[in-house]
Amino acid sequence: MSHKNRKPAVFIAPSLDKSAYDLKKTSENAVSGRLFYVCVQVVINAIIIGFIAKGLVALISLITNLSFYGKFSFEEASPAHNQLGLWVIIIPIIGAVIIGIMARLGSSAIRGHGIPEAMEQVLTNESKIKPVITILKPLSAAISIGTGGPFGAEGPIISTGGAFGSFAGQIMRISPNERKIMLTAGATSGMAAIFGTPVAAVLLAIELLLFEFSPKTIIPVALACATGTAMHILMFGSGPVFPMPELAAPTAAALAWYVGIGAIIGVLAALVSKSIYVIEDLFEKIPIHWMWWPAIGAVAIGVVGYFAPYTLGVGYNNITELLSGNLPLQMVLGLCILKFISWSISLGSGTSGGTLAPLLTIGGATGVLIGMMVMHFVPNSEINLPTCALIGMAAMFAGAARALLTAVIFAFEVTMQPHGLLPLLGACTASYFVSFFLMKGTIMTEKIQRRGVATPDAYEPDILQRLKAGDVMAAARQEEDAKDTEIYVYPDTPLHVAVALMSEYKLNSLPVLNTADNTLNGIITPALVFDAYTNFRQTGDQHQQVISVKRRRNKLLVRGRHLFNR
Repeated sequence: MSHKNRKPAVFIAPSLDKSAYDLKKTSENAVSGRLFYVCVQVVINAIIIGFIAKGLVALISLITNLSFYGKFSFEEASPAHNQLGLWVIIIPIIGAVIIGIMARLGSSAIRGHGIPEAMEQVLTNESKIKPVITILKPLSAAISIGTGGPFGAEGPIISTGGAFGSFAGQIMRISPNERKIMLTAGATSGMAAIFGTPVAAVLLAIELLLFEFSPKTIIPVALACATGTAMHILMFGSGPVFPMPELAAPTAAALAWYVGIGAIIGVLAALVSKSIYVIEDLFEKIPIHWMWWPAIGAVAIGVVGYFAPYTLGVGYNNITELLSGNLPLQMVLGLCILKFISWSISLGSGTSGGTLAPLLTIGGATGVLIGMMVMHFVPNSEINLPTCALIGMAAMFAGAARALLTAVIFAFEVTMQPHGLLPLLGACTASYFVSFFLMKGTIMTEKIQRRGVATPDAYEPDILQRLKAGDVMAAARQEEDAKDTEIYVYPDTPLHVAVALMSEYKLNSLPVLNTADNTLNGIITPALVFDAYTNFRQTGDQHQQVISVKRRRNKLLVRGRHLFNR
């Protein structure tokens, strides 16, 4: 928004030089000693969080063995093979009562599935999380999952990692922005430690936690996620978390079907997300204290678990079996419907547990179910059930959490199937597209949006960094504009630096000097900055037809006539 009709330059004190304005001092240097300091700390935190993740998995196994088999053992166990009969209904209720007491006496922040709580602290509380969450969250999650809760361990470890990063940031002399980086790095390194998905964890940080992309944020987070994945390899091994048969490259016909399946799952993802909060609203109307709500929700876990024991617990093995494509129809229906019933009611009751594993399970089962119907009615569709399960679980996550790139890369990293990338991208994009029009919030943001916390839905470069002072300044009006020239900028100064100077020194106007002779060239005011911002945004949003199709057609006709007339 440069002004061409400027008045003649006004001469000011000839002793002024460029030393009065130092870009390095007034702008943030992204690559600095502070960044190195944060990077070292997040790597140390990621190592510790890796051990916490291993401890959480071991604790879940211990509580599962104690609750369902009456033995003290840290060996991995599933509640699906229990022989308790009707007593299986009581165990989730006992676990939920303990969690309700922990939430009442300890901290209510342990309720929920982890990621929304971390997002809220980033957006509203300078990334400060109570240190007690570092202990109570994994403990409550282990009790919830170990007593049959149909949740994943990833949500609690993400919350725990974020709490640990925040705690480390609170005892260090760092800024709130640096603490946000440490919280995010801790949370995503926890995800990487559980699943061994470094790239997906970085993308999760960008799409759901950081709300920005810059060197000062992405470098520490990437280092933390790489370290978390190294801890995963050390603690759990280097193979795929969810092994599946090798996939062949999809044909064009199969790809079209996969995109259609993704669109259908996008509709279901929106319904799943909304149902969680409908159930939460129903619990809000129950005239008893919220500490007892998890016990009420646990009744659904126990009853469903009695008829379908495979719905109890984390159920990572269910995802692997879905990806094999060999599950019987009855079990596929159970994982699609019954798992959703027990998970949605228990999560809506406010207990502690993650959402990612249940979404993957429900989505994978839905994908297999739709794939079975397509293969039955359209035998030449050229699709296969393992791919349907893969795109189903990723599309459900992409649609419900509105994390497109995270879902695609996560599904690739946990299965290590390169030929699945193209179907994943098509199906997840279709699911994301559909859910975008069906719901305003997501399963991750709806809760905090109801509390009045605005969550960003687009990440754009800072306009103030793209404009310069010379693009915004107005012509100097009179000699009085040159009275206060101790603070000034030059035309090539980035606008964000000029705004920072005006804010720091409480200036209503900022002189802009000619670089060559230090004469007054113009001024910047807050109103001019607002106008530049508004005009820049409006220009980007205007619908313009750069190429006139009609004019182009006429030119082609004229040239054609000339050719025929020769």
